[in-house]
Amino acid sequence: MNKLLGYIFTPLQYLVYGLSLVIFHPLQWLCLKVGGYTAHKKCVDILNFFLVSSFYFAGTRVSFKNSYDLPVNRSIIFVANHQSMHDIPPLIWYLRRYHAKFISKIELTKGIPSVSFNLLHGGGANIDRKDAKQSIMELMKLGQRMKENTWSAVIFPEGTRSKTGEVKSFNTGGVAALLKKVPDALIVPIAIENAWKFVRYGNYPLSFGEHLKFTVLEPIEPKGKSVDEVVITAENLIRGKVNGA
Repeated sequence: MNKLLGYIFTPLQYLVYGLSLVIFHPLQWLCLKVGGYTAHKKCVDILNFFLVSSFYFAGTRVSFKNSYDLPVNRSIIFVANHQSMHDIPPLIWYLRRYHAKFISKIELTKGIPSVSFNLLHGGGANIDRKDAKQSIMELMKLGQRMKENTWSAVIFPEGTRSKTGEVKSFNTGGVAALLKKVPDALIVPIAIENAWKFVRYGNYPLSFGEHLKFTVLEPIEPKGKSVDEVVITAENLIRGKVNGA
């Protein structure tokens, strides 16, 4: 039934999603030119509200649970598992007050309305996976911007998306590079559930009636801990939540 209804409603979801990207592309440009970073960020936040809302046209709801009082005057490194491209809009929307920046493939900076513009001008890191030196330099630049502006970052240490929902082993490189610039950043794990089910049949049809869940887990203070210890702790927390679902 999920697949059958997906054939019917996926075109509607894609229409709303695509229109949002096209409409907000010139709006982003205008906001950046007229109001600088602040106006541009608000525009991106609103865009992602509409992108998240588009999921409902595919019968899919999104919930974000945070039981912790996270600081807004301190940089945060949000560490999450990665299940699909649909992980991104909810994270941007629900973490908007923390100025969370993303680490993206450099290929995405061209050709995608709204998305490419934001990647080029939003303050995140755009890395070339074939160039280790460039990747590290981009991460260090992001860390410096986090330090100067009290921004935060979202990182997916698995590297590639999990197509089955199973949490893969986390890499430490990205977190290590950011902590070199912002050693006092708070590490906050986020467990993502069911996003892989949304695309279990591929990009078409989307699986109708799924429930994408985002859960903020216990923050980790990095002081006095090695990067390996911090990342393994975050991985275990996320794995325990996802596997226990």
